[in-house]
Amino acid sequence: MSVRTESSAAHRAGFACFVGRPNAGKSTLTNALVGTKVAITSNRPQTTRHTVRGIVHRPEAQLVLVDTPGLHKPRTLLGERLNDVVRTTWSEVDVIGFCLPADQKIGPGDRYIAAELAGIKKTPKVAIVTKTDLVDSKALAAQLIAIDQLGTELGIEWAEIIPVSAVGDTQVSLLADLLVPMLPESPPLYPEGDLTDEPEQVMVAELIREAALEGVRDELPHSIAVVVEEMLPREDRPADKPLLDIHANVYIERPSQKGIIIGPKGKRLKEVGTKSRKHIEALLGTPVFLDLHVKVAKDWQRDPKQLRKLGF
Repeated sequence: MSVRTESSAAHRAGFACFVGRPNAGKSTLTNALVGTKVAITSNRPQTTRHTVRGIVHRPEAQLVLVDTPGLHKPRTLLGERLNDVVRTTWSEVDVIGFCLPADQKIGPGDRYIAAELAGIKKTPKVAIVTKTDLVDSKALAAQLIAIDQLGTELGIEWAEIIPVSAVGDTQVSLLADLLVPMLPESPPLYPEGDLTDEPEQVMVAELIREAALEGVRDELPHSIAVVVEEMLPREDRPADKPLLDIHANVYIERPSQKGIIIGPKGKRLKEVGTKSRKHIEALLGTPVFLDLHVKVAKDWQRDPKQLRKLGF
């Protein structure tokens, strides 16, 4: 029987998820911890549709981040599906990080989520105050006290309350230090090089969708879905000059939205292609030819058959 010394403490591995109302800084935090762009970030609520997992590799632990869509009061079938995904995820992870922006008072949206969290008893909950770079120390102190009180009111015992700024990289590694001990003892769950277990096609679709959302008027955020139809290496290319052909469709709900996405003389769609291609090449590490088409899928958010086709 060997005696375990402190230095060979057991390896830990497990799942954490960040929750919070839309725009609370969840995806930005995931990216800061993992150190690579995995979850899509947009300053527009409700852009994360898939459970994107970012993986933080450390010598003594592996922290798998599950990024759930923001929980909100459902208005459509898609909304209800997203909420089901959220609750299922919460009950399966090892620790939940509740993100509250430092620059906004706790509102009804935060209370709605906190009340849901209070119902999930066994999972440890960490309150994470995000965007601390936007406030002074007095405002931050007030927010920390308010979060503490919110927990007392709803019967949530915060395992930790920690202020972070993913943008300024403040306290991000400290956050990982605090989350790791809450994970179960386990060998690594994923190979060392993995940053995410999302299929590449889904991640490519997300990058295109993010570029398509940028600068678009407010009526479009939910109306865009992207499906990558195929990703194939171009044949007859020399080994040192590979090219990946990606064919993708951008779906919108109404013909009138087509012009917004395509732009005058196709200028906007071209920009979307150029912008997302850069990110896709960085993600896949290979030159890409991106072929984008805009299609109308009438009222897809309310149609179960179309939701399935578009991957929800």
